[in-house]
Amino acid sequence: MNIAVYYPWIYLKGGAERALLETIVHSRHDWTIYTNHYDGAGTFPEFADLPVVQLATVPVKRSIAAVAGAAVRVAAQRVDFANHDRLVVFSEGLGNLVATRSRVPTTCVCLTPLKVAYDVVTNERFFKDAPRRHYRAAFAAYRFVDRRTWGHYDHVFCISNGVKSRLVDNGLVDEHRIDVVYPGVDHQRFRPTGESEPYFLLPGRVMWQKQIEVALDAWRFFKPHPSDSAMQLVIAGMVDAKSRAYVDGLRRSVAWRSDVKFVESPTDEELCCLYQRCFGVLFSAPSEDFGLVPLEAMACEKTVVAPRRGGPTETVVDGCTGLLVDGDARSFAAAMRALTEMPESQRRGMERSARRRALEFDWEAFVDPLDDHLDGYRRVELGAAVSW
Repeated sequence: MNIAVYYPWIYLKGGAERALLETIVHSRHDWTIYTNHYDGAGTFPEFADLPVVQLATVPVKRSIAAVAGAAVRVAAQRVDFANHDRLVVFSEGLGNLVATRSRVPTTCVCLTPLKVAYDVVTNERFFKDAPRRHYRAAFAAYRFVDRRTWGHYDHVFCISNGVKSRLVDNGLVDEHRIDVVYPGVDHQRFRPTGESEPYFLLPGRVMWQKQIEVALDAWRFFKPHPSDSAMQLVIAGMVDAKSRAYVDGLRRSVAWRSDVKFVESPTDEELCCLYQRCFGVLFSAPSEDFGLVPLEAMACEKTVVAPRRGGPTETVVDGCTGLLVDGDARSFAAAMRALTEMPESQRRGMERSARRRALEFDWEAFVDPLDDHLDGYRRVELGAAVSW
């Protein structure tokens, strides 16, 4: 089949871009990507080998004016999908507007409904330091429009049960039109090497939603002074222009510490190497939709410390492949301390269990149900939870 897929912006190396790329690579269908913002230099290089149609450019800024302008342009654009059998929208917000104009059967892969509008934790953090009344009005207007877009999908695939619950609890999609398909991990690329150097790794996009400041506070509780031990903290991930002020603030907060290192926008090879050599992995995002970081860490036989909320609760087995904590700085510090004081045999057992757990998640299991749906088939095991 000839499938059109729409995602508003492809310019980073994030989980959304990875899921889109792996879907196309592992699918048995032919795909053409439609997007309003494509930056081949900033995203995964494999996209260069795929057919990408650049539509009218929209900004990637997140101010009200910029997002409103992007929404108007996305909603008003006329895209002819007549040469395709179906349209798939990878949705985390604005993509739903394209579904309303589609004249071919349209399916959604829901990464999340717009988090700042529908997720309680993200919304509370956004408004924590300022009332931002104009944003409240903007979000209310967005929700009014967005609720009317979900009926244009014939089916919705969610990347986690948490995302499914967000859709159902907000009355966006009936439960019978939803299936859960877990993203995977490349087990050959992310593999154990047996290395273990004295540093905790905090990988992933560096942005305010990842709550990296909590990890830094935890580091101060775990290790009050840089000379207290040889253990270091390495923060490695993609940094885009809109997150620059946030990253600069993080850097200033630990400028005096020689045991905290930032690695901005590492290559795929550099990041994989950091995973393989670290002592353990921190994941501080307070309400992640799914989270590829815990999977990548476990595939490399590394234990994960993550919040007991959101995606990590569906991948990390507490006390067996990692430690799930309340999400505050002292809880993270206590978990790091527990790992460093744990007998080596016990910790190595957790690491081996982590690798076995990661092997249960692969990209074929993510893509096959979508392919079957596009073909018109339904598989009874769709949405089944990964067992442990």
